[in-house]
Amino acid sequence: MKKILLLLLLATPVVAQKNNDPFDRVRATIQQQMRDRRVPSVAVAVARDGKIIWEEAFGWANREQQIKATPQTMYSLASISKPFTATALMILKERGKIDLDHPINDYLGAAKINVRVGNPNDLTIRRVANHSSGLPLHFQFFYADEPFRAPTRDETILRYGNTVTAPGEKYQYSNLGYGILDHVIARVSGKDYADFMRTEVFVPLGMKHSVIALQPEIAPGIKKQHAIRYGEDGSPIPFYEFDHPGASAVYASAHDLVRFGMFHLKTHLPDQKAILSDASLDEMHRPTMKAEEAWSYGVGWRSGQHSSGHRVIFHTGGMGGVSVILCLLPDAKIAFVVLANANNDLAGQPPLPNIIRDEIIAALLPPVPRAAATPPPVSSSAKLIGEWRGYVHTYKAVLPFTLEIKADDDVHVQLGDQLKTLLNRFSVKGDYVTGVFNGDIGTEDANRTKYSLNLSLKLRGNVLNGAMTALSLPGKRVGNALTHWVELKKQ
Repeated sequence: MKKILLLLLLATPVVAQKNNDPFDRVRATIQQQMRDRRVPSVAVAVARDGKIIWEEAFGWANREQQIKATPQTMYSLASISKPFTATALMILKERGKIDLDHPINDYLGAAKINVRVGNPNDLTIRRVANHSSGLPLHFQFFYADEPFRAPTRDETILRYGNTVTAPGEKYQYSNLGYGILDHVIARVSGKDYADFMRTEVFVPLGMKHSVIALQPEIAPGIKKQHAIRYGEDGSPIPFYEFDHPGASAVYASAHDLVRFGMFHLKTHLPDQKAILSDASLDEMHRPTMKAEEAWSYGVGWRSGQHSSGHRVIFHTGGMGGVSVILCLLPDAKIAFVVLANANNDLAGQPPLPNIIRDEIIAALLPPVPRAAATPPPVSSSAKLIGEWRGYVHTYKAVLPFTLEIKADDDVHVQLGDQLKTLLNRFSVKGDYVTGVFNGDIGTEDANRTKYSLNLSLKLRGNVLNGAMTALSLPGKRVGNALTHWVELKKQ
């Protein structure tokens, strides 16, 4: 009976379709993707020229209780939380409370970021916000049905607050950085991060279905208005939290999120307070760090050229039971969102929100020519041949570590007194060396899950230094990425 109800619901979206509607093809794609990926629900909203022209929801927000998704259903936003945290930073900047180009450590307490390489004065708030601070890959999840709980932010900084590249040297997407930024917001404003976001962002922007979900129980008045997060097996994922709320903790409805996008397009609605000046919005969107592939990063936003040729400012989000995108096309004054309460990939296909993004852009705008991408240069490992010895620094111990690179790219490593083992997926790109091996980093945090150890080191003369990340192996739940400082010298 439940399967029949699900099929009926997929066939009958919340908002009735219209004849010759430009979004008919998008609707068909959404429904097909939901069936193929076994996604319980999707909510979308599109605004153009200051008006919401389409918002609709498909499927179940809560399959077990048969609660339909609507444009007002709150979805976990994962990394779309970052533009919200960045917006809060800019509010404090406009009030003279922080300087984006000032060292972030000056805004922290006793627990400060350890700048392992580079100048500590270069570790600014802006560089944390555009992922060029040198802070590493990091995520750490804590599930309600497990005994582990998130540490204080100071404890997280003491354990993992190490820069693994020099500030300003390289783009490295870091949830840890945004977890530290929400800590800065709380310290500088004198308000809890969740309270600041509610009073200074959500309420002034008229976002009535938006919260910071830091507690296992959603507030009773809105408990039935949020989408349950579902795993790849179709089961509800137990509530989880993390040690980086500013990177991942926002819940918002499609209706609210597109309003947030409209504000960032400067199409301020009558019931929205201008919480930031247009100049501050421009500063957030302006790219200041080249990121992966064709994208750059500003203050909380990615930007670049979409495959259709149009300029886009956007952010995506993905974690257990979450697959979402918020996209702005500033030249056309278009904002849209796609929210799903499962993150089920299909082999050879992009994430679901990216597919829907492409369909929405195609429905609204004709393609324009775009420049061809430049292929990356080929690198050689010849200059790295030899034995490198040094240490890995964890919050528990300092462990000896040896890396041996031979002429035939046969590479072995030894961590502590563990057996020497092969470094798999060895690669050299420019001055960076990467690879993966099996070993025991020796910390309680890492050993909560099964993991591999992932190296990303930079050559600096006769020194290799950078990151060793304990990355959880794929499983039913999203695990952790916990990064440690490594430094080796050529023997």
